[in-house]
Amino acid sequence: MSLKPRISKGTRDFNSQEIADREYVFEIIKKNFQLYGYKPIETPSFELRENLLGKYGVDADRLVFKILNSGEKLRNADLSALEENLLTKFSNSLSEKALRYDLTVPLARYVSQNQNEIIFPFKRYQIQPVWRADRPQKGRFQEFYQCDADLIGSDSLWPEIEFIKLFDSVFTDLKLGAVNLKINNRKILYSISELISINDRFSEFTSILDKIDKIGIEEAKKLILLAGISNEKFKKIEFLFLKDISVNDRILNLKSLLSNSKIGTDGVSEIEFIFNTIDQLNLKTISLELDLTLARGLNYYTGTIFEAVSNTIEIGSIAAGGRYDDLTSIFGLNNISGVGISFGLDRILFLLKEQGLLPQKNDDKIKVMFTNFGNKESLFSYNAIMKLREKGIVCELYPNNSKLKKQISYANKKGIPFIVLVGENELYMRKYTLKNMLNGSQKTIDLQALISSFTKK
Repeated sequence: MSLKPRISKGTRDFNSQEIADREYVFEIIKKNFQLYGYKPIETPSFELRENLLGKYGVDADRLVFKILNSGEKLRNADLSALEENLLTKFSNSLSEKALRYDLTVPLARYVSQNQNEIIFPFKRYQIQPVWRADRPQKGRFQEFYQCDADLIGSDSLWPEIEFIKLFDSVFTDLKLGAVNLKINNRKILYSISELISINDRFSEFTSILDKIDKIGIEEAKKLILLAGISNEKFKKIEFLFLKDISVNDRILNLKSLLSNSKIGTDGVSEIEFIFNTIDQLNLKTISLELDLTLARGLNYYTGTIFEAVSNTIEIGSIAAGGRYDDLTSIFGLNNISGVGISFGLDRILFLLKEQGLLPQKNDDKIKVMFTNFGNKESLFSYNAIMKLREKGIVCELYPNNSKLKKQISYANKKGIPFIVLVGENELYMRKYTLKNMLNGSQKTIDLQALISSFTKK
């Protein structure tokens, strides 16, 4: 019985045009990464499970794809855990490895493992696929690319300033239109959680905030109150959810509210520095918003956090990032601060397609096809094909000795603008018949004239 051809949910095939579109975005992002001094690295598609779990938060840990042990290691599965319905423990006993969930934790492992060879501050970029066991839906996949840049080894706020400029450079080059860059600081959020006595459940608090775009502000308020916060305490932070307050007024409110918290005042000072500095720099495409409900649910963020959204089409986050002060410490490298950003390729591509901004590149399209009427004719054609390819002309030989009608049909379907016919007459004359598929004209010429037809300005 034959198999029904299908792929796993949450994954996709890509045709040549889709790959060309993807490469267009990659090239713009890479060009800007390199312009800002970042160098590429790559890490394996899978890591030891212990490297990944516990670094993202409970919700995200559930989305890590675990790889089943093989061979004798599978015999060591904890069957007693299965009998006791301890499914997480049983699952962990089946797996020592997992597909990477993002590129940041593998970076922390890489930096810790290669700390003696790395020059700090370390600036790297990485464009590779990641995997998440999320429920597949429109615009959400289980396998997708991330485009990351990180700076490791500096606790200065200037990397944050530079990443804001990098966001602006990439979105300007992509011609995406107006983009809103939301900014917040996890120190501020932690200080607020202390103020309302929920700091022992900080992850739960940030998880609620992180869902605001999905559940709405009113539902988020209800969840915070259900977490055990009194109405009196909630009133102190209600301004977080108001949208019509200026940046200066928000900062003044925060200074007053968090005046007794060092971590809180540090966070406010960092936000104030970023906004005051950016005010003196020219941004072409993005605008900044101080969004005090922005949480970026991943546990490793400790300072400034970013999230970029398009003002043209509502699609959610198209880029994000933030500061992480102690991520490498889990691998034994202490007191190393880092900050990084990531571009969401799929959503950026969607925006470009919707706005008709993807270029129609013709450089890699086939310019000319040579017909095939037998081995002698094909060998004669191939001498011309080699010469044209040396000149950078994309061309191909039809692989089969088929009727002319079939070969012309193939060229038309592929949109090939020229064909070269080589039959008995051309072989005898040592010449080539060049046919223009757009207007039907044709001429019989020698090799030099054929090459000139495609290389002359």
